[in-house]
Amino acid sequence: MILRNDAKCAAMAEKVYGAMKDYKDGVFLCLGTGIGGAVFMDGKLLEPKRYSGFEMGHMVINKGGRLCSCGKKGCFEAYASIKALKTKVTETLDMDSDISGEYLREVILKREVFENHNEVVIQDLENFLEYLQTGICNLIDIFEPEIVVLGGSFSYYEKNPIFNMLLDKINAPKTTFNEGEKPKIVTAEFKNDAGIIGATLI
Repeated sequence: MILRNDAKCAAMAEKVYGAMKDYKDGVFLCLGTGIGGAVFMDGKLLEPKRYSGFEMGHMVINKGGRLCSCGKKGCFEAYASIKALKTKVTETLDMDSDISGEYLREVILKREVFENHNEVVIQDLENFLEYLQTGICNLIDIFEPEIVVLGGSFSYYEKNPIFNMLLDKINAPKTTFNEGEKPKIVTAEFKNDAGIIGATLI
């Protein structure tokens, strides 16, 4: 039996059939309960000899910051996963955090950010997007991909103004080392089905 991380399965689906199929160098980020990912260089999945590698969610973006589930402090995942956004917004609104990603996206954020203009929730969202931009731009500087694909629950933000807010932050001046053309940033074509599709490829 062959086992592979769900984020890497999703990445394989997007590389073979989806958003990355026409690109040689790409980074895939799975944003949901945590943050996972994979990297392709010259069309090939990078695979370390030790462990599974590419634990992108556990690069530290805020030294000494929030405690992460891995035991470290300040991890990318602790600030920029959909779970982190949900936890912060529901704490701000003093409501049960046991809600779906769809309810967060289509009801709470839509209402509080774009209709009620709740300044505190807007700041929570801005902070989340700043952390997400920081992590993505770090990965751009390291791997210089042609494309970055955002999967997991975040893939459903494709037609949401929040996605465009993120793009504006990434494409702003001085966010990456090379100030030339930045990589294409897109959401996963197969959404949350990518992992299942990718599992058939291992």
